Amino acid sequence: MKTLVLCNQKGGVGKSAVATLLAHHLAQRGRRVLAIDLDHQGNLSKPLRLSGRASASAATADALLTGAPLPLPDQPFVLVPGDRALLGLERQPALHTPFARHFRTFLASVDADFDVCVIDTNPNPDIRVIAALASADFVLSPIQLNQEAMDGVSGLLNHERVGLRKIKAVLNPKLALIGLLPTMVEPTPFQKANYLQVVQQYHPLMIRIGDGPGDFASIPRRSCIAEAQADGVVLWEMKKTAARDAWREIEPSLTRIAAIVTGAVPEARRAEASDAAAA
Repeated sequence: MKTLVLCNQKGGVGKSAVATLLAHHLAQRGRRVLAIDLDHQGNLSKPLRLSGRASASAATADALLTGAPLPLPDQPFVLVPGDRALLGLERQPALHTPFARHFRTFLASVDADFDVCVIDTNPNPDIRVIAALASADFVLSPIQLNQEAMDGVSGLLNHERVGLRKIKAVLNPKLALIGLLPTMVEPTPFQKANYLQVVQQYHPLMIRIGDGPGDFASIPRRSCIAEAQADGVVLWEMKKTAARDAWREIEPSLTRIAAIVTGAVPEARRAEASDAAAA
């Protein structure tokens, strides 16, 4: 099982929507998917529950860190939902190391049962994020095209507690950054200028989906994506032309990310992620 963590220290960047799309995308292609929601707001849990596609565990994600028993449904697409109990974990510093160990032990225990584990995290740099990154194979960072979000890229890499460089050096040398995924992208002059700035400043961290100069993964701003998230509908199954158009734009990006995570691309190409993390 390969584990992918979606991580950004800023909220409201569409992280949970990307996690939802990826989980459905992988499941549709026959992968056995475990989705874990470490955000107490449950923005991954709600759409997956509503979709009826994922079977939810009886216990919530805090049990993964506390070590409480967590039997999972014997199904190919399983959700471990988030809950407000996750908020209390950071306030128990003496247990942070055991929390991270319990989480790693749980992932190891289900390694043979799933092909991919998709983990949505909260934006706060706390023990939930540390535990996830300390046990993951890959991390993906959705970002918005504004100055605040772009300035936050430095925090993603260099934060003294949950920065990827610190996690790789101290806790998880196998962790690879797939890259930055611009979200809510609009075809406005302002957004185009910001997109160009991101590409120029963070070129090694962008995710290539083609050989052209602007062929990088991104997610457009489309009302149908938010609608699908709110209603628990699979985007590409919506009976709207706008949804089908949005899916045509999004699919190359998700396909590329899924290929990296599942190992469906050559090792030389997968190494881009590790190189980017070290850049």
